Amino acid sequence: MIFRPVEDGDLIERARRGDVDAFNLLVSRWEKRVYNYLLRLVGNREDALDVCQDVFLKAYQNLRKLDDPARFAAWLFRIAHNEAHSLFRKRRPESAEESEQATGMAVAVGGAGILPLELSLAVASALERLTAEQREAVVLKVYQGFKFEEMAEILGCPVSTVKSRLYTAFGILKTRLSPIESGGKR
Repeated sequence: MIFRPVEDGDLIERARRGDVDAFNLLVSRWEKRVYNYLLRLVGNREDALDVCQDVFLKAYQNLRKLDDPARFAAWLFRIAHNEAHSLFRKRRPESAEESEQATGMAVAVGGAGILPLELSLAVASALERLTAEQREAVVLKVYQGFKFEEMAEILGCPVSTVKSRLYTAFGILKTRLSPIESGGKR
């Protein structure tokens, strides 16, 4: 007997017919990617976990509204995008100074090189200094591997806007991270 891997489309159809186990399989396939995406957007584990649960609850409740099962990933990440932005709207905006104190970390590199942890922290700090739109575009492209068209669908904007956000963000990241590449020398 030969088993073929169960495709997302098959699981979606089964879940639409009320098969909770099929939806649970979808959750287990996608929860790590959605959680990591949300963690990079919202900035802390507790909020990312809460929002991730909300995303899958909304996905389950609205699965019948998904027109094309082949677009499940973009549809799911659009829900995650919307839920993260709902959380941002509920929060009171921080002042720029508070935000810098919370996330700001100087990228100071000695001549001995940089450790992987220091590099990760420097990248995280540089990402935090991007606008929310730029950061989200970078996360979708670099960390999640979405195509421009999928990103445009998730973000609800034209492909040209996605490309512009990425171009600007990569320029900022290059400037912020160049001291690391040059060993702290400019």
